[in-house]
Amino acid sequence: MLAWFSLGALVVAMIVSCTTQLNVGVLAIALAWIVGVYIAGLPASDVLAGFPRDLFVTLAGVTLLFAQAQVNGTLDRLAHAAVRLCRGNTGLIPVMFFFLGSVIASAGPGNVSTAAMLGPMAMSVAARAAIPPFLMAIMVGNGAQSGSLSPIAPTGLIVHGLMIKIGLGGHDIYTFVANLTAHAIVAFAGYFLFGGWKLFGTVYAGSPEDDHTRGFKAAHWITVAVIGAVLAFLVVMSLLGKRVEVGMAAFTGAVVLAALRVADHEQSIRRMPWTPILMVCGVSMLVGLLDKTGGLALFTDLLAKFASPGTLTGFVALVTGVISVYSSTSGVVLPAFLPTVPGLVMRLTMPGMAPIDPLSVATSMNVGAHLVDMSPLSTTGAVCIAAIADPAQVRPTYNKLLAWGMSMTIVGAIGCYLFF
Repeated sequence: MLAWFSLGALVVAMIVSCTTQLNVGVLAIALAWIVGVYIAGLPASDVLAGFPRDLFVTLAGVTLLFAQAQVNGTLDRLAHAAVRLCRGNTGLIPVMFFFLGSVIASAGPGNVSTAAMLGPMAMSVAARAAIPPFLMAIMVGNGAQSGSLSPIAPTGLIVHGLMIKIGLGGHDIYTFVANLTAHAIVAFAGYFLFGGWKLFGTVYAGSPEDDHTRGFKAAHWITVAVIGAVLAFLVVMSLLGKRVEVGMAAFTGAVVLAALRVADHEQSIRRMPWTPILMVCGVSMLVGLLDKTGGLALFTDLLAKFASPGTLTGFVALVTGVISVYSSTSGVVLPAFLPTVPGLVMRLTMPGMAPIDPLSVATSMNVGAHLVDMSPLSTTGAVCIAAIADPAQVRPTYNKLLAWGMSMTIVGAIGCYLFF
C-alpha cells in the first residue's frame, strides 16, 4: 500500500505538470514530505537526503556563467557574426541557425537558454528574408535541442547524473551524439521535405534592422576567454582522469566575470532558469522517495506489462515522448523514467534470449522525450511562436508545430525501435 501512495504522488505530479502552471518541483517536494514523513513514517532527514545537492550546484553554476554571457551581449554578438557567414544565401540561413543553436547549446547554455536567445533573432531574420516561419522554427529549435544532452549542458548534466545512478555512467558522449544525430536527421529531413530546398535559389541582401555592425568589445572578449578557460579546464581534468566539478568551475568563472565587472551580476542571477532547476530537483527528490518505499519497483512493473523484449526501446520512446509533449522533459519525464531502466531490463529479459541492452533503453527514453520538444506546448516551440511578428502567421505556424511535435512521438518510437 505504501508503494501505491508514493507512486500516486508521482502520478499526481506528472498530471499537474501537464495541466497547470504550478511548478511541479515545488509540488513534488511537498508530496515527498507528506508521503515520506506522515504516511511512510520516515525521518525528515531521510526524505531530504533525496534532494540532489550536487546536481543543484552544477546547474546553478553553469546557468549563472552563461546568463552573464547572455546579459552582456556576448552570445548575441556571436549569433550576429554567424549570420554574416551566409553571405546572402537565403537557404543557408536556417541551416546556419541549426548549427549555431547546436554549437551554443552544446557549449554550456543548453537547449532552453539557447532557444530563448536565438529563437527571436531567427524568426526576425526569417520575416525579413521571406523564409517560412515553420521552416526556420524547426531548424533553430532542433538545433538547440540537438545540443541538450552535451556533457556540460544543464539537461546533459541531469541525464548524466541519472545514468550514473542506474549504473550507466561513462556513456555521456554516446548519449549526446545519439540525440544530436536524431535531431539533425529530423530537422534536415523536414527542412527539405517542406520546401527548404527552394530557398537556395534566392538571395537575402540584409537590411539596416539586422544590426550587424556591432563589434566585439573588451567585455565580450573577456567573457569568451573566461568561458573558454573553464571549458579547457574541464577537458584537461577529464583527460587526466580527475573528478570534474563542473558546477564549481562554472561558479569560479562567474566570480571572475563579476569581479572584472564585464556583466551585471545581479541581473544575471535573476535571469537564471530557476523554474526548471527547482523542477528537476523537486521531482528527483520525490523519485528518491519512491525508491525507498517500493513505488519505483511498482512503476517499473506497470511499464513492463505493456512492453516486450523486442518492442521495449520503441515503447519507452513512445511513452516518454507522449508525456514530454505536455510536460518538462528534463524536469519531470527523464527523472521519473530513467530510474526504471534496470528494473525493466531485469523483468523483460527471458531465459535463453539475448540480453536487453540497458543503454539502448535509456537512450530511447532520452531521444524519444527530446524529439517532441518542438511542439508549441514545450518551451522551444513556444519561444519560436512568440517571436513571430506577423499575426497572420501565428496560428498556421502553431498548428504546424503542434502536428510536428505530435508526429515526433511516432517518428521517435519507430527510430528507436529500428536503431536502438
